Amino acid sequence: MFSSKKKNTTAQNILVYFSKWEIQLVIIILIVIVIGSILSPHFLNLKNQLRNTKNFMEVSLMALPMAFIIITGGIDLSVANNLLMSAVVMAVLFERGVPIWIAVLIGIVAGTLGGLLNGILVGVVKLPSLVATLGTYSLFRGIAYTLLREFTVKGFPDSFNSIGQKTFPGTIIPNPLVIFAFFTVIFTLLLHYTYLGRYLYVMGQNEDACRYSGVPVDKVKIFIFAITGFMSAIAGMIMASRYGSVDADIASGYELSVITAVVLGGVMTTGGAGTMPGVILSLFLLGFVRLLMNLLNVRGPIQKIAFGALLVAAILLPKLVDIIRRKRRKKAVEKNLQKV
Repeated sequence: MFSSKKKNTTAQNILVYFSKWEIQLVIIILIVIVIGSILSPHFLNLKNQLRNTKNFMEVSLMALPMAFIIITGGIDLSVANNLLMSAVVMAVLFERGVPIWIAVLIGIVAGTLGGLLNGILVGVVKLPSLVATLGTYSLFRGIAYTLLREFTVKGFPDSFNSIGQKTFPGTIIPNPLVIFAFFTVIFTLLLHYTYLGRYLYVMGQNEDACRYSGVPVDKVKIFIFAITGFMSAIAGMIMASRYGSVDADIASGYELSVITAVVLGGVMTTGGAGTMPGVILSLFLLGFVRLLMNLLNVRGPIQKIAFGALLVAAILLPKLVDIIRRKRRKKAVEKNLQKV
């Protein structure tokens, strides 16, 4: 009798463990790796894998703070255009004779101010984040086009280009991956080990209750949008250094990739749930899938369809799992009532 109970408990614990979205992402990544190694002999090449990380580091950097925003139940549609604006501000200043590192600093400040504007619109003016960032989406791109027009700025010094193009000294690890790892540690600590992280989860579950409890909801919103602008600007500097140039079309559509990565990582669009490890795993899953499709010469439009389908699946799957869990709980309750 006791042994059967222990077996049932063990089985339940195993099911609970494998029901975690992060564990499922690990399994999916392993499946993709196996499939990739079968379909292409170049897939498991370490240099290819490390070189591939450069292609999604800008998205990854913006996904870290986007997770914060979505956990609160908000959204930021302007991240890609804030990246563009920041890079354009830096490039135009450099072209007009401003030293590169001062131009970089001003570009980062511009992106941070763009995020701060979003925070004020959401936290102070009380606009829905979807409406506010949809407006700044057009604003930031309009500023970029006005400053740059149809020109392309090139000729950045090697000291700047090396950030996005070279590897960390003494290793074969690309500099953007090192930068991403650094910020990953910071955002993981903030989300899971500080009061800020607790505020974000509670805000996503019940914002009104947070206000009554004394949580500075508006200040938190302003902060997370400002830090999202800062990270968009950092991503803009890395993209400019990786390409060695800036034009008005960079990062077009990146906001979809950022949102896809965060939602696929298990962050609920309704707020209140999600983890940073899940987001990080989803970023690398998307990176592996993109590398495999590139190696198989899958055309760009087909890749967009695939990532769009992943976004839809990422939104639907948690809801389906939740429905199944509720049905199981309902059946368990009915069985217990019948026994009584």
